[in-house]
Amino acid sequence: MDGLFTFLGLISSNHTFIILAHAVLVAIIIIAVVKVATSSLQIVPKGIQNIAETYLGGVINMGAEVIGEDLAKKYLPLVATIGIIVFFANVIGIIPGFESPTSDINFTLALALIVFVFYNVEGVRKNGALKYIQSFVHLGDMNPIAKFLMSVFMYPIEILSHLSRVVSLSFRLFGNIKGDDLFLAVILMLAPFIAPLAPFALLTFMAVLQAFIFMILTYVYLAGAVKIDEDH
Repeated sequence: MDGLFTFLGLISSNHTFIILAHAVLVAIIIIAVVKVATSSLQIVPKGIQNIAETYLGGVINMGAEVIGEDLAKKYLPLVATIGIIVFFANVIGIIPGFESPTSDINFTLALALIVFVFYNVEGVRKNGALKYIQSFVHLGDMNPIAKFLMSVFMYPIEILSHLSRVVSLSFRLFGNIKGDDLFLAVILMLAPFIAPLAPFALLTFMAVLQAFIFMILTYVYLAGAVKIDEDH
């Protein structure tokens, strides 16, 4: 956030540099955590391995309710990776002197575009381009003329609806984290030395919640793209 002190701001005041540097820092942290979690795998998990396995199991269980267990496992690498990136990118901004990459619209837009492109590609790959596009509008047993007229009216709306998912995913995450950063800035100005613990707990909860929302919406969009026959 412009005007807020960050350690990396001592190197450069360019906001794009600060966001990119924090994004790289988040990636390094994630790689380090994964390395530690998988460095000495045990049958009975302990420590970080236990946390990692619990997280992956939770993501699968969450996806199983939306898309089925088999598909939840298939798309686990994407969804779990997005979840851990969003979580750490959110949480790092809670630490004074650091900034959340997710408080920048370009970062959240990139994540949203990855999800958008992936679920559409999967929809086309699984069902074929024509069938996938036809699934956008369900016209039922209408006469050909009425079906054509409704298609002309409904398809542009449905296409805009799909495109709006990019805006929804990116701006929801960006807006919430940006608001959290502003809230934290005010708290630190009011109590710069002993910031109350309650706001930090609330911000941590919001970081987890936003990661959960991003993951569940990714599963929902994937379900709508690859499970067309069941939807019908």
